[in-house]
Amino acid sequence: MTDTDTDKKDIATDDQLQQMLQSDSGARTPTGVSAWVLWAVPLAWSLFQLWYASPFSLMASSTARPIHLAFAIFLAFLAYPALKRSPQRYIPLLDWVFAVAGACAALYLVVFYDDLASRPGNPILQDLIMGGIGMILLLEATRRALGPPLMVVALVFLTYTLFGPYFPDVIAHQGASVQKLLTHQWLTSEGVFGVAIGVSASFVFLFVLFGSLLEKAGAGNYFIQVAFSLLGHMRGGPAKAAVVASGLSGLISGSSIANVVTTGTFTIPLMKRVGFPGTKAGAVEVAASTNGQLTPPIMGAAAFLMVEYVGISYLEVIKHAILPALISYVALIYIVHLEACKLGMKGLPRREEGATLLQKLLVMMTAFISLAVLSLAVYYGLGWIREPLGVMATPVIFLMLVVAYLGLLWYGCQFPPLGMDDPEQEILELPPVGQTVKSGLYFLLPVVVLVWCLTVDRMSPGLAAFYATMFMIFIVVTQRPLIRMFRREGRWQSGIRESVLDLADGLVSGARNMIGIGVATAAAGIVVGTVTLTGIGLVMTEFVEFISGGNLLLMLFFTAVISLVLGMGLPTTANYIVVSTLMAPVIVNLGAAQGLIVPLIAVHLFVFYFGILADDTPPVGLAAYAAAAISRSDPIKTGVQGFTYDIRTAVLPFMFIFNTNLLLIDIDSVFHLITVIFGAVAAMLIFAAATQGWWLTKNRLWETAALLLIAFTLFRPGFWWDELYPPLQEVEAGQIVQLAEEAPKDATLRLSVEGENIDGDLERKIVMLPLGQPGEGMARLKSAGLNLIIEGNDVEVDYVDFGSPAQELGIDFGWKVLGIEQEADRPAKEWMMIPALLLLVLIGWLQRARRNESAEPTAA
Repeated sequence: MTDTDTDKKDIATDDQLQQMLQSDSGARTPTGVSAWVLWAVPLAWSLFQLWYASPFSLMASSTARPIHLAFAIFLAFLAYPALKRSPQRYIPLLDWVFAVAGACAALYLVVFYDDLASRPGNPILQDLIMGGIGMILLLEATRRALGPPLMVVALVFLTYTLFGPYFPDVIAHQGASVQKLLTHQWLTSEGVFGVAIGVSASFVFLFVLFGSLLEKAGAGNYFIQVAFSLLGHMRGGPAKAAVVASGLSGLISGSSIANVVTTGTFTIPLMKRVGFPGTKAGAVEVAASTNGQLTPPIMGAAAFLMVEYVGISYLEVIKHAILPALISYVALIYIVHLEACKLGMKGLPRREEGATLLQKLLVMMTAFISLAVLSLAVYYGLGWIREPLGVMATPVIFLMLVVAYLGLLWYGCQFPPLGMDDPEQEILELPPVGQTVKSGLYFLLPVVVLVWCLTVDRMSPGLAAFYATMFMIFIVVTQRPLIRMFRREGRWQSGIRESVLDLADGLVSGARNMIGIGVATAAAGIVVGTVTLTGIGLVMTEFVEFISGGNLLLMLFFTAVISLVLGMGLPTTANYIVVSTLMAPVIVNLGAAQGLIVPLIAVHLFVFYFGILADDTPPVGLAAYAAAAISRSDPIKTGVQGFTYDIRTAVLPFMFIFNTNLLLIDIDSVFHLITVIFGAVAAMLIFAAATQGWWLTKNRLWETAALLLIAFTLFRPGFWWDELYPPLQEVEAGQIVQLAEEAPKDATLRLSVEGENIDGDLERKIVMLPLGQPGEGMARLKSAGLNLIIEGNDVEVDYVDFGSPAQELGIDFGWKVLGIEQEADRPAKEWMMIPALLLLVLIGWLQRARRNESAEPTAA
């Protein structure tokens, strides 16, 4: 290939990268009045969302949701051209018409709210016309902002709603009229204006805005530089820095592609300079960036949707998600280390002396240790203030934060400002760790506000994000003038205008980044509306059971494939909404039919993980395309390599479905917690070594197989233990009252039940019946909604209270209790870890001997 060819290739990939950079916020860059509108409307949207999230707003969600969508549709038509050949420098008249019409269709629900409320389920022609216009323009806005896939998915579900009788019998339904469809999808809170867009308006916007302001203030560059200064001296240091920087960027970015672009433009050239091939450099960044979406507290906005869909608190979601995210990142850093060992890489030069082994381990965990220590410091170090100070605690904490901000900013100004690395520079010396870390410590203060509001004050995620964002606004406005004053760089007043412009740009970019998410959550609401209107959720259980033959593992694999396929064209949030709505109940129901009680949060995380992995799955993998554009490598090869790195992440969901200890569920002691964390981390590292074909040296085939066996055993020690000691023992059904009386507070009874379902088919399943407060056995069963007729060991359900836990579990009149399953008294399953670890020691001893032998100089 000639130099000219190379230059042409570089130019093409530069154009491709530019398109990736613009894809999240719109590709149009018009001039004149259009440019002013594309600046003023997003600014107004951000200000509206700040006011709505504030404690002073009394606006109802039913009003805020249409306004939120009106902004999103209006901006989608202005910011995104209809086709690639459409004008980029000006906005055609037709797009203005579509933008205004779409916004009016959404605002119709606000302006005519009282009229619509007076005729529920009985719309007039005007209502239907506005609903039809809104649906059509929402689909077109979705196509423009996100491409065809989500629009096609929504159209398929709309078609299914209208033509239900013509579908195969297994999924057929009676169908719905156009009037019923438009009423349900547009004029109620069951479809477009349902839970998904409610979460987008209440929580997601504020967190995206928070991230945009952090980036505008310079926190993104700070996090990258800190990770690089800490890890760059190690083998494959820039790649390890990419992993940690992407984890920290999870606080800022709500998309895998944005993570790739922000951290990858810095880390990918560095990785190539220290010896990583372009494909592997891009793949490491892709794997790290997709994992950034799995990392609490943001999790690509899915954490907030899980709060609504699963019905647990935000802190509970974070608790369940933290360990899988941690072990996934640890394994990726280890994979990078193994790749560096294979390629014989060295670290980059540093001015300071080398670090000890303990220091190396600590810095490799920088992202998680920093966030964990910061959270614990806020909760335990400042949490005690709440009780003695009462209502004055919040003002006192705010005053302390302002003082801390001024002090840390002054302290940071004692060090040189952080620069950006030049990718064309051949020789690079790492920045000093101390100076780099100290120069931007004040960027952690908004995170302190967020943690305080969520953990100490127990605010809603939306209100917590509001206060964190307001503090971030305070930093953006005051940062430049204070830095000039502390550094004595001219008049500090001159920095005020620049600060105000930074704030406005941050508010605008935050809103523009929300366009795609706004229309995506609305379009995904069409799928949710279809499920509630047609009842396909109930049909899906039978359909999946049919194609999987009732095998739970096959059904999980089927669900994973659906999530991957949909995720190839859908953004993380929309994919999660679609697949969790359809598949989460299926997994729970089929698991119960086979005696496996799967917690709902485990199912939702399962779906979420595979939806995110689609970002690096060929042939679509948008994150892989972005990384390939930076690394000048083939996007398909980059995606394939990235997916091989992410196999460890693909295995995790299957593990925590069958071993919910990995989600910190049913942890009964500190020792148990330590054992679970040790086993999970060790298992993931061993799995990484097996899949990479390298541990202390190159693996032999039997060693790889043995390492996979060890990893599986550490992940699921109960699998082998259950063969030796059955986990459950069945008690006769006639003892149900006695067992209910003896059970402790808030205990559950594991019941094997059988009866006819809604379709008249005989169904047998396992349910967990909550008992609540202690008391007489029959009274506790009745409090759970279960009224029984007991004759010896024949136990039949007389009736079930409406809305009770028993009814929610699917138990009905005439069902029978076949037995009660209790946990058997047996040794702890963690004993299975001992033989697994002994086998690991044997493999390590053999590999170490082989490595030492190969390192010995050969005789002359």
